[in-house]
Amino acid sequence: MLYPLKFKPILKERIWGGTRLIDKYGKKPLSESSVPFGECWELSGVQDSISVVTNGFLAGNTLDELIEVYMGDLVGDKVYQEFGLEFPLLIKLIDTADYLSIQVHPDNEMASQLHHAYGKSEMWYILESEKDSWIITGFKKQIDKKNFSDIISNGTLKQYLRFENVSKDDYFFIPAGRVHAIGKGIMLIEIQQSSDITYRIYDWDRVDEKGKSRELHTNLAKDAIDFSIASDTRMHKKIELNTTQELVSCPFFKTNRLVLSNKIERDFNRLNSFIIYLCLEGDVELIANNKDIVNLTNGELALIPAVLENVALAPRKEAKLLEIYY
Repeated sequence: MLYPLKFKPILKERIWGGTRLIDKYGKKPLSESSVPFGECWELSGVQDSISVVTNGFLAGNTLDELIEVYMGDLVGDKVYQEFGLEFPLLIKLIDTADYLSIQVHPDNEMASQLHHAYGKSEMWYILESEKDSWIITGFKKQIDKKNFSDIISNGTLKQYLRFENVSKDDYFFIPAGRVHAIGKGIMLIEIQQSSDITYRIYDWDRVDEKGKSRELHTNLAKDAIDFSIASDTRMHKKIELNTTQELVSCPFFKTNRLVLSNKIERDFNRLNSFIIYLCLEGDVELIANNKDIVNLTNGELALIPAVLENVALAPRKEAKLLEIYY
């Protein structure tokens, strides 16, 4: 019988990364590194980075192995019919001590044609930020696609971009095609389509310890970019206790927030999808079918198989969660 599944975190070295993934969230690297860890992949079906179960009798099995055996019982019949053995989402914790590159991701059509892969739409939920932390989301001034390469060459791109100051509990939806970047001093959750395709546009003239800059993908980016002007992209909802608050609903995932001081029951009888619970703050027990219990604390997640239609959430103290499904 399936039960709520926990997974081994996968730390990723990034030139712009910080120390909080290890120091504050207790993620453990496989080996020491001189390059900081900027990302922790909490749930992944991406090739060469597939999540491994850590709890119960399925411990040691990979996510794709479980989908092959349990199919719709694990991910939901509609998800299995569409994606087969591929898990459709990638969930990350991200810690930035420096700016990420200005970049863009292709949509499904472009990614399929060029890379035989899925596109990448994503959302960010801010866990921590510094006073002057910002992100870039889209354009605030019109750019003609024909002039894009010249704007990159002459170094004036930044004046066209929308910079948004960020605070804890802000959230953003970044559809494929929207130019974006995460500034420094930010800890966030990223929920995205299962894709690792990124086109770098500008990398702040950064070089590694050997004096080498990272590859840019200007021509690919130009074909991927949505050049329309973005409206205010920062979203924020006042927290309400012991209820479900919808944050993002798009064709690729749905994300709700729950801030709990009391035990609540969730009925997913009609959903036909896996559920992911990600603990942002506090400490909570997930109880499936009145018997299978897992505990989550800051930065931990559990995958609730689709066949488990009734889940109770019992905070040991006030807990803040994201609830994610397809």
